[in-house]
Amino acid sequence: MKNMGEKLLHVSVCICTYKRPELLRLLLNKICEQETDGAFNYSIVVADNDSDETARRVVEEFTNNGIMKIIYCVEPRKNIALVRNKVVQNASGDFLAFIDDDELPENDWLKTLFETIIKYKVDAVLAPVRTRFEHEPPGWVKKGKFFQRPEFPTGSIMKYKNCRTGNVFLKKQSIECLGTPFDERFGSGSEDVDFFRRLIACGKTVIWCNEAPVFELVTKARCKRRYQIRLAFLRGANSFKHSGSRFQGVVKAIIAIPLYCLALPVFYIIGEHFFMKYLIKCCDHLGRLLSSIGIVIVRERAL
Repeated sequence: MKNMGEKLLHVSVCICTYKRPELLRLLLNKICEQETDGAFNYSIVVADNDSDETARRVVEEFTNNGIMKIIYCVEPRKNIALVRNKVVQNASGDFLAFIDDDELPENDWLKTLFETIIKYKVDAVLAPVRTRFEHEPPGWVKKGKFFQRPEFPTGSIMKYKNCRTGNVFLKKQSIECLGTPFDERFGSGSEDVDFFRRLIACGKTVIWCNEAPVFELVTKARCKRRYQIRLAFLRGANSFKHSGSRFQGVVKAIIAIPLYCLALPVFYIIGEHFFMKYLIKCCDHLGRLLSSIGIVIVRERAL
């Protein structure tokens, strides 16, 4: 790591976006307001996954006004792994801060993550993604806490299954052991879980910081039963691509599916939120099992 007295360390804020210019504009405004206390400087890299370049105009609003240095690049192939690779290729920072285009940070977000990775001397820091609903969600969504992710005490060492790229801060040098960071086979999702699996297998350490949350917009469409069921099938299919856990996952699916199906009527009597929770689990297993015999029901995640 560089001597901070000689030269300020640089952070590249990495954003992947697809046809959501209004959300991107809100996020860029928040990124431009980040506090640094003079400890580091930062710039932004936006990777547009739309061949029509719908994000270009938003980026130019900021760059033309001299508000912030933003590198804009395009990955025309619709594949989230390729887009993440594109943003890494164009990032020049000592550190990379990943945030999704539908999330908003607090003004001390970057500073808190930077201070945490320096304090603990680790390779990556993961932080919370909390929910902001676009509309009041259905009762089963709230009761079942379907969008509430687990959180951990600051400093906790993370296992790869709990890691995501929605809010993470990394030493760029630490990911060089991976070669190509994200595997394009995971073009419809789970590319981040695979990324952290390989990173941790390289001996790198990922910890949690509970003081640097971002707030994800959950749309009305994502609160629908059909969306959640389709997502479960996709998640199950993608999980089968993880070579290290295929056999175990298939065995679990064979056992779990009939048990869940038998229990679903009882769960429905207990409450809709309980029924949906286990229906989603069942579809997750079914997606994995079907994928093992070459049947993929859902291939792409809806916005």
